[in-house]
Amino acid sequence: MIRKTLLSVGLSTLLAMSLSADSLMMATTTSTDDTGLLDYLAPQFEKETGTNLKWVATGTGKALKMGENCDVDVLLVHAPAAEKKLVESGFGIDRKEVMYNDFIIVGPIADPAHVSGKGTVEALKIIKDSKANFLSRGDDSGTHKKELSLWKDASQVIPETDLWYIQTGQGMLTTINMAAEKNGYTMTDRGTWIKYEAQKGADNKMKIVVEKDKTLFNQYSVIPVNKAKCPNVKLELAQSFSDWLIKPETQKFIGDFKLLDKTLFTPNASK
Repeated sequence: MIRKTLLSVGLSTLLAMSLSADSLMMATTTSTDDTGLLDYLAPQFEKETGTNLKWVATGTGKALKMGENCDVDVLLVHAPAAEKKLVESGFGIDRKEVMYNDFIIVGPIADPAHVSGKGTVEALKIIKDSKANFLSRGDDSGTHKKELSLWKDASQVIPETDLWYIQTGQGMLTTINMAAEKNGYTMTDRGTWIKYEAQKGADNKMKIVVEKDKTLFNQYSVIPVNKAKCPNVKLELAQSFSDWLIKPETQKFIGDFKLLDKTLFTPNASK
C-alpha cells in the first residue's frame, strides 16, 4: 500500500500510480489519513477485492478539485454542501454517506478565554471579544469550511484580518500543535483529536472546551468520479470501493476502529 500527500505528489506521479489495473486512486481528507483509519481499512479492502487502494490526503476543498480535474477515481470527504455541488456539476456520482464524528473546539488546559462548557456560537463570540489566539487551518478543508460557517453564525464577519486569528495553511495535527504552542484555540474533528491525545500522552497541554453541540455534526461520504466527465477514471473499481464501504461488515469494521479505547468514526451508511 502506498500513501502520499498532496504536497509531495505531482499530477504525473498520480497518473503513473493509477495506471495499474488493480489499483484505485482516491483523494481524501487529512482526518481519514492522520487517524490511521485508511491504514486500517486498505489492507482489508485489498484482501477482499484484490484492489490496491492508494490515496492523496489533503483538505476536502482540494480533494474535490482533484475530482473535477479527473486526477483521481474516487473521493472520501466531509463537506456535504460542496460535495452536493460536485455531484450537481456532473463530476461526482452516487454520493453515499459512510460515517460521522463531530467537530470540537480545543484550547489550553488553563482556558484563558473561559469558554469551557459554552455553546459553539457563544464560545466563538467570547474568543473574538477577548482576542484570544485562534488557529484556523485556512486551507479550504472540510474543517475550515465548517469553521467559517460558524464564525458567520457568531459574528456575521470572519475575522481573517485580526491579529489573534492565525491561518496556518496546514493539516489538522499540525494546526493543533501550533495552537498549543501559541496558547490558543482551534477547531478539529474528534477523530484527529483522539489521535493527537494518543501521540502526546502526558505531555498534552490542550483539552476539549466545546463539544456535543448539534451544529458540530461531521458527515463523511464517498463519491466516485464520473467517467462521462473523466474517461480515464476506473469507475468500476471506484464503485466497488464505494459499495464495500457501506456494506454491513465494513461498517462494523469502521466502528471497531479505536484509539485510547475511543471510537473515532461512527458508521451510518444505513441510517
